[in-house]
Amino acid sequence: MKLLDQMRMELRYRHYSIRTEKSYIGWIRRFIHFHQKRHPGDMGDHEVKQFINWLASTRNVAASTQNQALCAVLFLYKNVMKRDMKWIENITWAKRPKRLPVVFSAAEISRILLLLEGPHRLIANIMYGSGLRLSESVSLRIQDLDFDYRQVMVRNAKGGKDRPTILPESLVNILRDQIEKVRLIHGDDLKNGFGTVYLPYALKRKFPNASREFNWQYLFPAKTISIDPRSGIKQRHHIHIDSVQRMIRSAVKRSGISKKGSSHSLRHSFATHLLEAGYDIRTIQELLGHEDINTTMIYTHVLN
Repeated sequence: MKLLDQMRMELRYRHYSIRTEKSYIGWIRRFIHFHQKRHPGDMGDHEVKQFINWLASTRNVAASTQNQALCAVLFLYKNVMKRDMKWIENITWAKRPKRLPVVFSAAEISRILLLLEGPHRLIANIMYGSGLRLSESVSLRIQDLDFDYRQVMVRNAKGGKDRPTILPESLVNILRDQIEKVRLIHGDDLKNGFGTVYLPYALKRKFPNASREFNWQYLFPAKTISIDPRSGIKQRHHIHIDSVQRMIRSAVKRSGISKKGSSHSLRHSFATHLLEAGYDIRTIQELLGHEDINTTMIYTHVLN
């Protein structure tokens, strides 16, 4: 089996996301090409340092990008090739600059939302109203919404954890309408011999018919049916995360707001506005799903 295929299998065995898988595989390809297609088994810490230094000095990549590349290479040596990792102690990790998050005011949020349409507007509303990450928003399932308790259940979030967060009253009727739209799409897919959806981990084997059930369908389905890169099954995935990012970025630009915000700024705004409203910092930490309270404390600096 080829080395990249071995790495792909190891990533899936450890339940890494498909985005992380593609990113890590891409970095290993760049690492190999940088060293004139030498096999990683013939290289070690010296070649790793050369590659990482090249990214920083020649390619001038951000610290987070540099560290991601290093994580990918170290994953290959440690988990795939089972190499002795004593030399990792001599690896220097890039220090990420400490910057305050970009936060929009309530008026600016309204201006941005008005420039969005369809599912993109609803996704932006959920990010701001419930504090979800973009990846968490697009991958929501029908069953993740609890209208009685006004909750959104975020499944398999960062760190592989589930968490509940608030469902704003203003989104209830809009979300109910979205569910009915999904019901029609799902019904048509079933009639056409499709209707299945990706299930995490071993649920496909445990519950063979679950992938056709309505409650498992994505809240924001893609416009077209595509082939799942992992299973090879032709089915409907959720809306592509990149398309939502582009639309929100475009809306921010067209709104005339001078801040350099992004889709993630909606989540930052959610936390900051809760803090302004008097919510406890621990509560905000739980709603955001932060492991460390210090991560949440950054919003107190924004207010100051």
